[in-house]
Amino acid sequence: MKLQKVLFTALAAVGLAGALSVATTTTADAASSKVNSYIASKNYKPAKVTKSIWSGFPKYKYRHGKGKPEGVVIHETANPSSTIYNEIAYMKRNYNNAFVHSFVDASHIINIANTDYLSWGVGYPGNSRFLQFEQVEVHSKSAFAHEIANAAWYTAYLLKEYNLKPNDAAYDGKGTVWSHGSVASHLGGSTHTDPVGYYASAGKKYFGQKYTMAAFYQLVKKYYNAMGQSNHKKLMTAKYTSVNMQAQLSSRYKKYYLYNHVKDVNKNAKRQSWSKISPKVGKTYSIDMTAKKSNGSMWYRIKLPNTTKRYWVYFDNLTNLTDLDAAASSSESAASSSDSASADSSSATSTSSASN
Repeated sequence: MKLQKVLFTALAAVGLAGALSVATTTTADAASSKVNSYIASKNYKPAKVTKSIWSGFPKYKYRHGKGKPEGVVIHETANPSSTIYNEIAYMKRNYNNAFVHSFVDASHIINIANTDYLSWGVGYPGNSRFLQFEQVEVHSKSAFAHEIANAAWYTAYLLKEYNLKPNDAAYDGKGTVWSHGSVASHLGGSTHTDPVGYYASAGKKYFGQKYTMAAFYQLVKKYYNAMGQSNHKKLMTAKYTSVNMQAQLSSRYKKYYLYNHVKDVNKNAKRQSWSKISPKVGKTYSIDMTAKKSNGSMWYRIKLPNTTKRYWVYFDNLTNLTDLDAAASSSESAASSSDSASADSSSATSTSSASN
């Protein structure tokens, strides 16, 4: 028994040392990532998130409810000859087999499915737990670095959006940042290992060093922490006024976003899909409230016919603004002036007849 105990203790010590060695090596590799260093040296700015929500995707709640994902899964398409738009088109045609929320490449972050509802990318039980996006394979040093930067930033963005903290799931299967491979290893439902192979081969090819999920996770944390600093900025104030107006949708509307509250005034303000108002240039919308922000910019709350839904837009989204109350008052004034003129004319005629 004593020998067995000594042997067990020795093995345990070796095992612990091995585990610490692996953890230390992984951390060191992540910290010395040539890809991450290159991204930092270039000071890349992430692509803007383009909302292009397709209504054909099914809407099922996560296991804890609508808008309650538990983490983010990073995929890779494993198709070296495809483009982001080809992948999106293919997914729409074959969504019954699988679909994800978004696609990322060197220049784009395109959100195609409502992230408040689950997608079908990793099987059971992962689908009911995680946000998911695909990366399209790119073919140059700069493109790969840009794509990694976009993917890491978007992962941090999604974590912030749903009040989740970064936690690498690779080690114990209990985190918030997952590769498809980690989901398959810890939760099952799939045998895929992406994006590990793509990261390793592209990193080796363009930077002479395999890129790893551990290095990717460090980049996610960096972006997440930067967002945390910027998100604490002081909110603006606004002066709200009830109005009775109408306006037409400007051709410039695609340069801006639709919001549920006035941006930078309400902490719960979030971008909304333009599809919610069936946008069409020149289409007339009613306006029931304006907001003049403390920086001087004007916002208008448009309302949809036969519904209680309201959305806020920046003034440059609209054209041909008309104050209906003022127009009605002006019309009544004109009519009154016309009636007065007619009465004066009749009076003048009567006076003239009497003098004759």
